[in-house]
Amino acid sequence: MRPVSTPFILAVTVVILAGTAQSARSAEKAATLEPNPFTALPLGEVTPDGWLADTLRRAADGLTGNLDTIYPEVVGPANGWLGGDGDVWERGPYWIDGLLPLAYLLDDPDLKKKVQPWIEWTLENQREDGYLGPQPGVARAKSSHTIQTGLPEDWWPRIPMLKVLQNYHSATGDKRVTEVLDRYFRYQLKTLPTKPLGEWSHWARIRGCDNIMVVLWLYRLTGERYLLDLARLIDSQMYQHTDEWLKEDGPLHTTKAGDLTHCVNISQALKHPVLMYQLDRDERHLRAVDKALSDLDRLSGMPTGLFAADEILHGNAPTVGTEFCAISEMMFSLQNMVRITGRVDWADRMERIAFNVLPTQASDDFSGKQYYSMVNQPIAADGNHYGHRQYYKGTDCFGVLTGYPCCLCNMHQAWPKFAQNLWMASADGGLATLAYAPCEVSTKLSEGTTVRIEQAGNYPFGETVTLQLQLSKPASFPLHLRIPAWCAKAGVRINGGEAQVFKGGQFARIERSWADGDRVTLRFPMQLVSNRWHANSVSFQRGPLLLALPVESRMQETGQIGTAGYFREHFPTGPWNYG
Repeated sequence: MRPVSTPFILAVTVVILAGTAQSARSAEKAATLEPNPFTALPLGEVTPDGWLADTLRRAADGLTGNLDTIYPEVVGPANGWLGGDGDVWERGPYWIDGLLPLAYLLDDPDLKKKVQPWIEWTLENQREDGYLGPQPGVARAKSSHTIQTGLPEDWWPRIPMLKVLQNYHSATGDKRVTEVLDRYFRYQLKTLPTKPLGEWSHWARIRGCDNIMVVLWLYRLTGERYLLDLARLIDSQMYQHTDEWLKEDGPLHTTKAGDLTHCVNISQALKHPVLMYQLDRDERHLRAVDKALSDLDRLSGMPTGLFAADEILHGNAPTVGTEFCAISEMMFSLQNMVRITGRVDWADRMERIAFNVLPTQASDDFSGKQYYSMVNQPIAADGNHYGHRQYYKGTDCFGVLTGYPCCLCNMHQAWPKFAQNLWMASADGGLATLAYAPCEVSTKLSEGTTVRIEQAGNYPFGETVTLQLQLSKPASFPLHLRIPAWCAKAGVRINGGEAQVFKGGQFARIERSWADGDRVTLRFPMQLVSNRWHANSVSFQRGPLLLALPVESRMQETGQIGTAGYFREHFPTGPWNYG
């Protein structure tokens, strides 16, 4: 695996300005649910810098920022979420779920203009009874592999749009969002008993946890008690992941095709028990996720921190692929799981996936993507060379409509939400680092102190991160600094003093009266380690990065797919089968 081909030096600035972490904390305290260890900062308060900003800009210049012109038959003006008579299902909301945070992270007015019509139509066209989204009874083209026009009332395609609206409110504070969601959630509470999650399709039964996530978010804002009832009702109609995953031979042990062995379903569902943990604090939920991840690592795990399933689980051979949607959803699930629990091991996994899988599954210029990626893939050519359980045209190639089109629309949330969640507010009035990458964070402390933290270093390629603080006046607050579990002992120095040593696998809590000019230096010693995998194969890892051979290759374009252009095949020109 190779990292994004951008400079190795990280320069991170953290600025604490008006309006922000404190307002997030106030909303958290207003609810009767126990506060979570961390709270997401409003969208736009984290600004990417350095190689991360470069990565997001290339996404904006590539597929993410231009999908409406590259794939107009689905996300163009005819889309049902724009009031048209075209596609009504998941792909439009999928795209906006990634485009919206990208637009606000880059503060790009052109991208915001592309997002806004989707927001406006959704907010301004709610039915009187609370129903949200494309209306049934509209004459539409026949559904196909390319366009999905059936089941406009299905609960599932509404769920990604709920995430979009939540994030739009996070960025803008638009009061219409909470009003529209309140009406829609009351509609759900009234309608679900007679038209349950599985009424039109099975997808919402296994992916309804994102619905629960937004319901509980709105509850923490408004305190409306019916929302807790709705969360439990949605849970009761879903697959019971806590119960299933705790079984000795649960669904993750089988290779039979089914909902519970589908990679994207698993990636989304990982957060389901953790979300419900907020309601009852039952430790069974956390044990179920730990067992699920342990089973996935043992039976289908990859050195990257992800598991393999193309699209169904069937072992951990290094030629088993992983669908791009599974990366996006796994990272988002882990971010929310860390927010709710403060678990460092889940943050470590999220960062490892971001640094090792995500940069390899899209081309560097974001003009194409793979449907499946493999940790050992000497050839990326058309044809089912690797025995995938589900195969589509051009699945292993780089291009636009390669594989099934869902990932073409859902790939876009991965990098923006990684950047958005690098920092969070902590329940004790401070800030926490979930991952280390170049960015700026802007908020204001409760007593009005403005803080600027400039970060420099070359993590994840090197061992050192430096934080330089600038404050308008001295202030006391904690910093929660993630110490990865792969680091046996990390050193933290303040103003060049004696190093405080922290064992790996914890958030180092540094609380003091900070003054202008304070300097924090973190050192994460990185050891080269090897691990055994399928058929006695070996992987090598240094810190969070998996090492890979730079195999030389040639590329050829072949086989036009629909209107979305050619796909690119890659063949090795140098040795790749080292022993």
